[in-house]
Amino acid sequence: MSAPTQRPPKVTEREARQVAEAARQQDWHKPSFAKELFLGRFRLDLIHPHPMPADEDVRRGEAFLAKLRAFCETRVDGARIEREARIPDETVTGLKELGALGMKIDPKYGGLGLTQLYYNRALALVGSVSPALGALLSAHQSIGVPQPLKLFGTQEQKDAFLPRLARSDISAFLLTEPDVGSDPARLATTAVPDGDDTYVLDGVKLWTTNGVVADLLVVMARVPASEGHRGGITAFVVEGDSPGITVEHRNAFMGLRGLENGVTRFHQVRVPAANRIGPEGSGLKIALTTLNTGRLSLPAACAGAGKWCLKISREWAAEREQWGKPVARHEAVGTKISFIAATAFALEAVVDLASQMADEDRNDIRIEAALAKLYGSEMAWRMADELVQIRGGRGYETADSLAARGERAVPAEQLLRDLRINRIFEGSTEIMHLLIAREAVDAHLAVAGDIIDPDKALADKAKAGARAGGFYARWLPRLVAGQGQLPGAYAEFGELATHLRYVERTSRKLARSTFYAMSRWQGKMELKQAFLGRIVDIGAELFAMSAACVRAELLRTTGEHGREAHQLADAFCRQARLRVAELFGRLWDNTDDLDRKVVDGVLAGSYTWLEEGILDPSGDGPWIAGTPPGPSERENVHRKIR
Repeated sequence: MSAPTQRPPKVTEREARQVAEAARQQDWHKPSFAKELFLGRFRLDLIHPHPMPADEDVRRGEAFLAKLRAFCETRVDGARIEREARIPDETVTGLKELGALGMKIDPKYGGLGLTQLYYNRALALVGSVSPALGALLSAHQSIGVPQPLKLFGTQEQKDAFLPRLARSDISAFLLTEPDVGSDPARLATTAVPDGDDTYVLDGVKLWTTNGVVADLLVVMARVPASEGHRGGITAFVVEGDSPGITVEHRNAFMGLRGLENGVTRFHQVRVPAANRIGPEGSGLKIALTTLNTGRLSLPAACAGAGKWCLKISREWAAEREQWGKPVARHEAVGTKISFIAATAFALEAVVDLASQMADEDRNDIRIEAALAKLYGSEMAWRMADELVQIRGGRGYETADSLAARGERAVPAEQLLRDLRINRIFEGSTEIMHLLIAREAVDAHLAVAGDIIDPDKALADKAKAGARAGGFYARWLPRLVAGQGQLPGAYAEFGELATHLRYVERTSRKLARSTFYAMSRWQGKMELKQAFLGRIVDIGAELFAMSAACVRAELLRTTGEHGREAHQLADAFCRQARLRVAELFGRLWDNTDDLDRKVVDGVLAGSYTWLEEGILDPSGDGPWIAGTPPGPSERENVHRKIR
């Protein structure tokens, strides 16, 4: 008789939302450019003049980038990693010797102490040679053990683990489970207290990036509430070679073929209480806070990909001729190249601005980082798709095949495959829409949330009504007019001033649209996910436009390609304005209601006749694998990189 499957606890939709809400960072102690943007307040003063790194940070960062570039040019074989679906041990060892594992770790623990700005530039550089290698470094430092320890660890934990993580030990972050993705309320892995100084972990974690080679793990597990234990989802640092840990499978994907990602089982794994990060029940808050800046590593890689798309499209479209002239001179191809160039400029502007804001620590960048992740992953995918189209059949052909018949080995199709995961990694596009939307309406919920909360008493609703009346009496009149309607506003930006005036006007329009929707749907607003997604996408475009203009002006004032930067920013803003106009049109004129009816029909089996005439090549097996508790019955595929 097979062992019972360890199933996640059953929770209602409301309970799941309450868990997610409790894990949110709910206070705003610092200003936020993006938060103000969604409220209809264009706070250009928060991002202009563009923040700049300190001279010492630049010296240290540029010195490391020079060493890293030389290493990538001579000792990283991206084609081999793709071909063998594995990062060679000697490559990882070389990165360790270079200090790349400790880019963000303080020098007093043996790290390099790079700023977020230079850390992201390093990831873009490495990722351009091998996206899998970039993912290894990012998973180790952005969401692995170093970042939560930096933010929440005790001094003893920092002293014990950070020196190892800076030089020799690879880390991984373990949250997802076979039946638990973006709904952590259903987390099934448990950490049961055993006396005063130990927890016992049991459970299975899925898609553990770096888990196959990790020396140290951050594990999220549920501590049962009991006498002396408040319980809840809790974070632990766990030694990767602890008895009872088995890496049961190394996953393979459509892209990132060198990614050391697996399935990890915990059976009666004993973890010292001293390895708990923060108090019991704070695990999700730690995870979300870690991601506030940790998410910036992903758009950094996307910005690097955009630069490569521009380089290849420029070189190829000038070389390839059709009908008597280079294909770049044909408008159908030229518009694609213009999109790639303008978007590559804007994406780098977004990442650098958000990174420098993180380094300055004057602003709360949780929304900016989330927007950068969302926008970067979506736009990089589009750029790569357009590159494949520009390359035509050669874009679809593999680099090895191109080389075998004597042509340049351009891995365009690999880039498309590698980038696709970024729309899912660290919060899918759909989840990012909801996360950002929740933060964007936070000010409204703070004053009027009790009005639409069915659990609140009438007295609470009355107080909320009074608060809301005062807030909206002050706020709504400010959405009527602003600097965006003054012809001379933002004149110091030259021809880009018209775009900043547009951003200011449009941010007020966006805020009015959000308010109208909340008034119309009230408590049902959270169910209007398609609407909220469009609201967020408009905000993302406005943020990117702002970043592009500010960066272009910075380059003009420093004399570094200022004219060309202004031209790219102008092109990007004009393209973005067209996308924004379409999104506004779809706020109220869409097929959302009809789509829901079609989905009901699909789930009810009303359209199964449409599926006739095909064969399904899928194999047998459950949609979601069971995870029975107990010792592993599989070979441990964990490997140690020396």
